[in-house]
Amino acid sequence: MAGVIPPPACSFCGALKSPETPLIAGNEGRICEACVALAHQVVCNWSRKKQSAALVDSLRTPKEIKDHLDQYVIGQNEAKETLSVAIYNHYLRLINQGKEQNDELFPLAGSTELEKSNVLMAGPSGTGKTLLVKGLANVIGVPMVVADATSLTQAGYVGDDVDTILHRLLEAADGDVRRAEWGIVYIDEVDKLARAGAGMTAVRDVSGEGVQQSLLKMVEGSQVKISKGDKRRGNGEEVSIDTTNILFVAGGAFPGLEKIIAERVSPADQRSIGFHSPAPVVEEKTSNELLPALQPEDFQQFGIIPEFIGRFPIITFLEELDVDDLLRILQEPRNALVKQYFQLFSYQGVKLQFTENALRIIAQRALDRGTGARGLRGVMESVLRKTMFDLPSKEGIATCVVDEDYVNDAAEIIVSEVLGVTPVPEPETTREPEDVCVQRS
Repeated sequence: MAGVIPPPACSFCGALKSPETPLIAGNEGRICEACVALAHQVVCNWSRKKQSAALVDSLRTPKEIKDHLDQYVIGQNEAKETLSVAIYNHYLRLINQGKEQNDELFPLAGSTELEKSNVLMAGPSGTGKTLLVKGLANVIGVPMVVADATSLTQAGYVGDDVDTILHRLLEAADGDVRRAEWGIVYIDEVDKLARAGAGMTAVRDVSGEGVQQSLLKMVEGSQVKISKGDKRRGNGEEVSIDTTNILFVAGGAFPGLEKIIAERVSPADQRSIGFHSPAPVVEEKTSNELLPALQPEDFQQFGIIPEFIGRFPIITFLEELDVDDLLRILQEPRNALVKQYFQLFSYQGVKLQFTENALRIIAQRALDRGTGARGLRGVMESVLRKTMFDLPSKEGIATCVVDEDYVNDAAEIIVSEVLGVTPVPEPETTREPEDVCVQRS
């Protein structure tokens, strides 16, 4: 009939407007709910393809990743190789997911789903666990966040919920959910989440085993809703983050883990009873000798629940540092302490020099503190404190030489101030020159 106006229809699929099919009207057209969902999926695929293209350009081979880590962390070759392979395989999977492969050599390529492999690291404090993960995020170019497990509690208790980790990851990705879903999360001090002992069974373990259970679904892969704004004030819109493609790396010192490994690997036939039985031969092994025998059951005996261990199939360890390692850490990395203090002194027009013997004493003192590479800065500050205090007030000092001296057969470190010409812009290791003003540190 002439003059009858047809009912509104979707400009994309032609579906007519009805109570079951509402339409969103625009300036020159309309769209139904099904087309909105399809458009959202298409836009997400565009974003994913752009992200994959960016990763293809930045993804390096495992050897190149390890070479990059060598600039920041000394030694720890096994841990570097393990992390390099894990990172490469993880993002290789993300780049190629959804691609069609018709090659006859790979008949299961389209039907096989590759799962991610999270990493669990163990090693003494100050051996470079956090520094390794930070270096990985830099070389890949993805958002990365370091979470402290000691501040996490179960939902409803005072402290940070496990969802706070994803909130920080979203902030690191500048609010881009797609970038955050391809990021890296490092959970530090995970050994502090060990279960309480048998005497604590009557108390709810809200910051130990409870946090481990709260992390299970997130680590394995699930949809988690978080707020873009301030979570405590509730003034932000909620977004959903899929953690399936987020790589989780957990690390901790695990003090006492070596004893658990030693009890497991020690032969049982050495134990005997009787007055005339031979004394058991106890072979003392170092931490570096025991950690290669690390097994998941050792973490379980330490207090980590089996479900949590099972979600970290890749287990690696970091070796304890010795004096030679600390000597290299002082001088070789890009942010080595010797280079840092040399730059600090050069700002005041003074050249700083360290002799080889003085550096060895500094490394030995740091080793005696038992805090790994973290102890080096404390020793350096105590050695140079007096010089750094007096230096801005003095004039004409061109060089400061850090050397050793023997007092009562004990090696001590001295800092010599030399008056002279303009300093050379590169650090050196020389002996103490003549005609110097010596300050004992």
